[in-house]
Amino acid sequence: MDAPRLIGRQLETLPDRPGVYLWKGADGEVLYVGKAKSLRARVPSYFAPVDDLSPERLALVRQIADLETIIVPSEAQALLLENNLIKEHQPRFNIRLRDDKSYPHIAVTLGEPFPRVLVVRRVSITGARYFGPYTDVATLRHTLKIIRRIFTVRSCAYDLPGDHPDRPCLDFHIERCKAPCVGYQTQQNYRGMIDDVLLFLEGKTVDVRTRLRDRMQEASQALDFERAAQLRDALQWLDQIEQPQTVELVGGGDADPIGIARDGDDACGVILRVRDGRLIAREHRFLEHVAYETDGAVLSAFLVRYYLPLEARAARVLLPVAPEDLEALRELAPRVEWHVPRRGTGAKLVELADQNARHLLESLMIESFDIEERSADPVYALGRDLGLSVVPRSFVCIDISTNQGRDTVGALVWFEAGRPKKAEYRRFKIKSVAPPQQDDFAAVGEVVTRFLTRRTSDGKPLPDLMVIDGGKGQLGAALEAARHAGCPDLPLASLAKREEEIYLPGRAEPLRLSRRSPSLKLLQRARDEAHRFAVSYSRKRRAQRTITSELLAIPGVGPHRRRALLERFGSLAGVKTATPAEIAALPGFSTTLAERILDRLNAQ
Repeated sequence: MDAPRLIGRQLETLPDRPGVYLWKGADGEVLYVGKAKSLRARVPSYFAPVDDLSPERLALVRQIADLETIIVPSEAQALLLENNLIKEHQPRFNIRLRDDKSYPHIAVTLGEPFPRVLVVRRVSITGARYFGPYTDVATLRHTLKIIRRIFTVRSCAYDLPGDHPDRPCLDFHIERCKAPCVGYQTQQNYRGMIDDVLLFLEGKTVDVRTRLRDRMQEASQALDFERAAQLRDALQWLDQIEQPQTVELVGGGDADPIGIARDGDDACGVILRVRDGRLIAREHRFLEHVAYETDGAVLSAFLVRYYLPLEARAARVLLPVAPEDLEALRELAPRVEWHVPRRGTGAKLVELADQNARHLLESLMIESFDIEERSADPVYALGRDLGLSVVPRSFVCIDISTNQGRDTVGALVWFEAGRPKKAEYRRFKIKSVAPPQQDDFAAVGEVVTRFLTRRTSDGKPLPDLMVIDGGKGQLGAALEAARHAGCPDLPLASLAKREEEIYLPGRAEPLRLSRRSPSLKLLQRARDEAHRFAVSYSRKRRAQRTITSELLAIPGVGPHRRRALLERFGSLAGVKTATPAEIAALPGFSTTLAERILDRLNAQ
């Protein structure tokens, strides 16, 4: 049976149950793995009309030769199975984590009587507790240095207590180990120290400090002053190293703020570790094949394939947007509270995570491509300076022009890759402001509403950024209009002329960039182009109104004769320089009417 008939037969028998589907090529290769709440509703959508498919989806459909489905009891289990199958088959059309299993972890071998602290790249030691992965090797080395300075963890590879040396090694003599290998330290005492190591790796330094202080007092009361001095030095060292590694934040408690940044087909996910109100670590992973996926899908892939497998997770997770599989995530991690904060400390933490993601993704892009070309590109500088999650490869600028409340018009210019794209320029005759009133806020709102409504109804892509010529008031009007037009997440900014200040939503103080900044120069260029386009349209409207009023004031000249004059001579000045014979030659005109027109115009 040929592939189309085979797929058709398989589509007819799909159950209305949650499960996973695998699209396969002619050679049996798994092209794509997906999950569905209902296989019957989801799978046939791949064969929608060609015009409704993205280029990547169209390329996938053209290669499909077979379908395999796996039914599971719930959507949450479908999510887990999808993740396992993606790791197994590495399909070319799925979102993928880059360099999977390549970052080092810190492993505490709790399955051993005397656990060790090791650096590993594979999670394969039975009974071990893992921390990481550490994407920054410098952070990993610093963490190990702190552990070896404060705690007396053994560094040998003996299988204690069965396999052991005859005498302690050098670490014992320099007080880096208490020699449990030869019985100088009991297993109970050693495991108590390991508990402190675990607390430290979890970021609970307050608990570690409390334990060290209690043991120091116990040693002092037992007249073991040498041990008390060692614990005192450890406390002092902990105080010294803790401060530069933490950032004080408003509010307490533990949380894992997560940020996402996207650029074309690449994305970066970031996790910030906040413990006891302090930022103690940052982790990240890069993702591929995300160009045609929603933000919710990218975030969901990052959470399922990277975040959920981690052992060290906070009970509260702060997200930039709601993931597509939020209900399934709640079922998979019932003890985790998933939040999408809109204001307050949580929103600030998520914004900090987003900024880190943008920085890391931009660093990846610069390393992957031509460094000088990308670093000098003002489009990338603009995205970085404005704190955008997406590089504004396409953005528009809106300006309003008026003449004392009359001939009010709006102009929108489109910039693509930092250059004007005149095919996308748009002009608007303002209808919501009746002359001679002058209301820039209402005019801005009308332009934004009409542009976004028309763009979405036509199914055309929206720009990555919308810039308004004006201050905070114009920005507020644009935000309200975008919200009513169904585009509340569209990035907006306004540029005020006087001080060249940039106003951003949710930010009380304006952003002031250097006058030499390529970002500011790009915004100024777009603002000036929008102003030129708006003024030219306003002047044209004023000229048409002036011509109309002067010609219609002449007896015998109505709308049809006025139109004939303008079509023949182009403007009022052209009519004035015409001869009576030229005017009389027009249909519906006589020599007497021509002379009357010229006399009236020349008299004015």
